[in-house]
Amino acid sequence: MALDFAALKKTRNTSLTNLVKEVEKVTTRESKGGDDRFWKPEVDKSGNGYAVIRFLPAPQGEDLPWVKMYNHGFQGPGGWYIENSLTTINDKDPVSEHNSMLWNSGIEANKEIARKQKRRLQYYSNILVVKDTANPQNEGQVFLYQYGAKIFQKLQEAMQPQFEDEAPMNPFDFWEGADFKLKIRNFEGYRNYDKSEFDSASPISDDDDDIEAIWNKQHSLADFLKPSNFKSYGELKARLDKVLGVTDAAPMREEQEVAPPPRQKVAKAAEEDAPWSSDDEDDEESLSFFKSLAED
Repeated sequence: MALDFAALKKTRNTSLTNLVKEVEKVTTRESKGGDDRFWKPEVDKSGNGYAVIRFLPAPQGEDLPWVKMYNHGFQGPGGWYIENSLTTINDKDPVSEHNSMLWNSGIEANKEIARKQKRRLQYYSNILVVKDTANPQNEGQVFLYQYGAKIFQKLQEAMQPQFEDEAPMNPFDFWEGADFKLKIRNFEGYRNYDKSEFDSASPISDDDDDIEAIWNKQHSLADFLKPSNFKSYGELKARLDKVLGVTDAAPMREEQEVAPPPRQKVAKAAEEDAPWSSDDEDDEESLSFFKSLAED
């Protein structure tokens, strides 16, 4: 039933209160990246940050304490392409196919475009926040944490140390794992995690009841791989065509060079307006992926 004018005037203060509440919901959700299950470290104006976290074991009923995801984020003449890659779940993906064609063309300019449109590797794990000076209310809480290949390398090095005087450690173990000191620096305009390190191994708690309570708070990682988190091949292909400005004309031949968008405009967008970025991309992994496509 429509609100009459007299009622509108009478309830205007209540309406403002309700609107303020809705605004608070939106701003709070946006400040947390759209999902309050996730923890994200904060950095100061110089781009430096510090926190202590503890990586947790696989959730109940799941096999691994991490899940890896591939996605794409790049800009074309028709806007931004920001999508999960179907290669994550071992399906064909239109961007990977398009990049394969660019790479196989043998034209260096096309290879450079493929590099810029490469898939990016990210990992997700459950963590316990041990120390978060910027947001102390997070301490002692279980969150999901998204991280890149550089931090995963730290985990791998803990499990498979390079030197004989270093003992292997399971960094995800409740009893024999270790706190991870996350040290973030701004290095040449990018976030750098090289100084991050594990502390000495120690139980996450001396009380097994506390440990079980932490375990019960963990979030599912397998959920990230559900089909609902991925668009269909057809949907992704339609979005890719729009971003690349592809028309109904004949498809590009492998020997044909693709004209990149105006260099100056793309560079400005990447610096100022990019809605998607990767803190630490695994360039070597992505490049080897394209090389394997060329060899197929």
